[in-house]
Amino acid sequence: MPPEQLLESKQAEKLEVKGYFETTGFERWNRIYSESADVNRVQRNIRIGHQKTVDNVLAWLQEQGGLESRNFCDAGCGVGSLTLPLAQLGAGSIAASDLSAAMVQEAQRRASELGVKPGQISFLASDLESLEGRYNTVICLDVFIHYPQAPAEEMVRHLASMAERHLIVSFAPYTPLLALLKSIGQLFPGPSKATRAYTLREAGIVAAAAEVGFKPMRRSLNQAPFYFSRLIAFERV
Repeated sequence: MPPEQLLESKQAEKLEVKGYFETTGFERWNRIYSESADVNRVQRNIRIGHQKTVDNVLAWLQEQGGLESRNFCDAGCGVGSLTLPLAQLGAGSIAASDLSAAMVQEAQRRASELGVKPGQISFLASDLESLEGRYNTVICLDVFIHYPQAPAEEMVRHLASMAERHLIVSFAPYTPLLALLKSIGQLFPGPSKATRAYTLREAGIVAAAAEVGFKPMRRSLNQAPFYFSRLIAFERV
């Protein structure tokens, strides 16, 4: 595909994802990432799997310590599943962003409801490509599902360029079994999800991070039916 057509395709897909998460996708995922009982079995299992990933990250950060003196970037914050408990644990400051303005507004509402300290979190509606700044730790959870392999590796390099010490990412890992399940519509909630879902090769993600000076320090694989997520914590060498 010529470069200009590839760019147009990427932009079209980004608009598709944004549109989805501003409308029916927001309603659906806001329920999933809440305590609502109005979810089906697939959505409940996704909730459980995502929470395992968030809990892993929070545990790792607490083990590292010094949260009150560190600044964080939660890239693709959704409704605040990670940002809000991280703030409650005393993180110095958090820049929380999401492609969907509706998601950001809901995260802000939840932060206000929880009584998060004013100024501790700065919210921004933005795509990952437009993010900038320098942070002790950059985190991007369950967002790479919208990126095919090459753009995902490019995004790893971009996010790493903003991280002074730590980069933490999660993604749906490629395996022949998961590829088969995805191909027959059993990995993701097919008709209830309007956007593409990509699985990624871990070796490519690790290599991309290595190119910009980061090495993997911890890994976990979190799974529940209909949810598979490889979580990797990188540290600057």
